[in-house]
Amino acid sequence: MTSTDFSSLSAMHRAACAKLGPLTALRFKHDCLWHNLSWDDYRRQADQVAAGLIELGIKPGDRIAILSENRWEWLVADHAVLSTAAADVPIHAPSTSAQIQYQLEHSGTCAIFVSTQAQWDKIAAVKSQLPNLRFVVAFDGDVATPAAASALTTYSWDAVRQSGQRTGAAGRKEVAAREAAIKANDLATIIYTSGTTSRPKGVMLSQGNLITNSLAGSESSGFDCSQIWFNWLPFSHVFARLVDDYSTTRMGATVALAQSPNTVMDDIREIQPTYFSSVPRLLEKAWAHLITFPPEERPIVAKKMFGQRLVHISSGGAPLPDHVAIDLRAAGVTVLEGYGLTESSPIISFNKRDDWKIGTVGKTISGVEVRIAADGEILTRGPHVMLGYWNDPAATAEAIQDGWLHTGDLGELDSEGFLSITGRKKDLIVTSGGKNIAPAALEALLTGDPFIEQALAYGDERPFVSAILVPKFEKIDEAVRESGGVFSKSGDIVTDPKLLAWFQKRVDATMKVVSQVERVKKIIVLNRPLSIDSDELTVTQKVRRTAVFRRYQTYLDALYQGPSE
Repeated sequence: MTSTDFSSLSAMHRAACAKLGPLTALRFKHDCLWHNLSWDDYRRQADQVAAGLIELGIKPGDRIAILSENRWEWLVADHAVLSTAAADVPIHAPSTSAQIQYQLEHSGTCAIFVSTQAQWDKIAAVKSQLPNLRFVVAFDGDVATPAAASALTTYSWDAVRQSGQRTGAAGRKEVAAREAAIKANDLATIIYTSGTTSRPKGVMLSQGNLITNSLAGSESSGFDCSQIWFNWLPFSHVFARLVDDYSTTRMGATVALAQSPNTVMDDIREIQPTYFSSVPRLLEKAWAHLITFPPEERPIVAKKMFGQRLVHISSGGAPLPDHVAIDLRAAGVTVLEGYGLTESSPIISFNKRDDWKIGTVGKTISGVEVRIAADGEILTRGPHVMLGYWNDPAATAEAIQDGWLHTGDLGELDSEGFLSITGRKKDLIVTSGGKNIAPAALEALLTGDPFIEQALAYGDERPFVSAILVPKFEKIDEAVRESGGVFSKSGDIVTDPKLLAWFQKRVDATMKVVSQVERVKKIIVLNRPLSIDSDELTVTQKVRRTAVFRRYQTYLDALYQGPSE
């Protein structure tokens, strides 16, 4: 483990709070007004909650879950848990009772923070399967213990904080002693992966994993405490937590929290941030609006959309189409792509403001090694590599071999050291004729069409490649006029033959740049967007390919019952 400049995440946070004191650490909107939380209050509340948790019996090494939408209490709870020398288990807010039950049971969680009554009710529905769970702490003051979970005690956020405050000097001394005992290799968090094809795995990240990655990430950004960062990606995902929490702590930057994913653009106009992280879906929607204006007007429109202070946006989680990055940059909006995964804490590579290349995910960050295996898989080694998977030594041994993390992604390194992602190893299509095809390249071509929002290429062990398309619904009326067809929201897919033939013609034109065997020969066009609620997208808008293919398997099978041409 590479040495770090802080002994723990708590020490890093405490140092920032001591240095910045009355300055604003967090901004959040409540009752239509923006409120500020100073660094002093941030640390004071974290210490009080930590002491309160210790009073409730939390011991070093315990696991405490957080089930909540993004809010300032989420961040305070995270630092409070870390200060008790326990590890937290962040759970995505949209998770179902069954998903929550598995993660709590598998991790042996003994306590959980919840945001609302609705989140508590999810836990109550599976309480009988959670023998280790001892108590619940609710952020909202009006949350009550459901009748189905009467054996569990619900404590309010304020009650736990005030309990910790009453411990006084003794409580502060115990928190300090626990922090002093934390080592770089100690477990900090267990984050469960998406689990699209099997049970999710619990990724164990250490204090050192997150400290070194936050250091390298903050060095790459070039920002300081005068900056305003905007957060809207979920803290339950490692990227937002690392970049919008730990890295901003290092820099002392103010973090402004979005009210919800539905208010992002409105919040950005009010906050006028210097920087924010995103996923391609939001940027593609912004691009679709921007290009409706003449090129000479786009910089003005972009300023209105993203604010006057924006320096750059970072994008990750999925490939950003080159044309989106190029058009946004031409309008004065710099988007820098990076790459990583939960198992790598997460950042592996990142484009810098003074050293970037569109179409790549940048160069490796400080301390991180990358090499490309003989089969094209990206391997990485360094202090960012996870401890392993919780209670799964076999999966750990498969993922980490001789110190190298096998990412499962395919990629290339150019002569300047820029890394490009070419696809997923498991997503490779091997046709019945034995041809290996990377779906990512085909999907990038398809989504370059102004009428196609998303595309999933399909065809493993099939005689030809097909695709599931999600149209740009803001342009569907135009598509209907041009095709002479009809668009209906009934059923699962577009069935009108004229509209389907029109989309197929556009696909055929797009596919002319690839070989015959790679071309998408037949398509399914959906009549609704992919959604998180349907388990088709992760909370960071990444497509769950296996789940989507499973959902539309009958329609996919039907494509192969007739001729390919």
